[in-house]
Amino acid sequence: MIYQVNDVDYTYPVSNQQVLRGVSLSLAEGEILSILGPNGAGKSTLLNCMAGLLKPSGGRIMLSGSELSSLSPREIARDVGYVPQSHTPSFSYTVLHFAMMGRAPHVGALQKPREEDEETAMESLRLLSIDHMAERPYTEISGGERQLAIIARALTQQPKAILFDEPTAHLDYGNQHRILQLIRTLAARGYGVIITTHNPDHALLLGGKAAVLDRGGELVYGECTEIITEGRLREIYKTDLRLLNIEELKRVACLPMNLTEGDCGDAMRLL
Repeated sequence: MIYQVNDVDYTYPVSNQQVLRGVSLSLAEGEILSILGPNGAGKSTLLNCMAGLLKPSGGRIMLSGSELSSLSPREIARDVGYVPQSHTPSFSYTVLHFAMMGRAPHVGALQKPREEDEETAMESLRLLSIDHMAERPYTEISGGERQLAIIARALTQQPKAILFDEPTAHLDYGNQHRILQLIRTLAARGYGVIITTHNPDHALLLGGKAAVLDRGGELVYGECTEIITEGRLREIYKTDLRLLNIEELKRVACLPMNLTEGDCGDAMRLL
């Protein structure tokens, strides 16, 4: 087992607002877990706790059998790759050199990256079909391309688990589908993968496990087909979503009802 998360709470220290309450889940090798929830429910906060970037207010997180709080950032990075929602570039590294930063946990403090480290980074770029921009400055590529470069950096780490925080948010439709396919490929290769998403259909496409974090910070967790229900989706998103079995696709899809004419103000009041 890669992760064991047991009864984790988190309260923001300044506002004293609690966003996670007794959250428990696990992640094994080759497993996919999709986390859904409304804006502000704490999905990103949960990933930050699991990546060691935030310290939970209560509960415990075990990573590869060790208490997460006892591990150094370098030790955590050997097991966990983290793909944030966005990244603001500070230096004009090439895309290849940016991806090579993923080798930092495996390279000594006074050592330079080796030839095999560069090849590992190039293989990550090739897997994402962005190897043609290896020598381009990271500061001069589009937001969607930058997101792919961040994923390449995480792959270059060669961790046990990869945490994706809304990885499709800045991508066009084609690249969204390719990232979902990549996640399935990574799981088939033995990686444990966690993805946060606002799109229930992405979770249904990925299969595996699912978790729903509600507005009170409580989480339900289990098999995707058991957790993602029409009633739960209506409760989360305050809109009428339907789960339909599409015979041509040989899968269940999540689709919204038709748009209706009405007062825009009524719609905005629901946000």
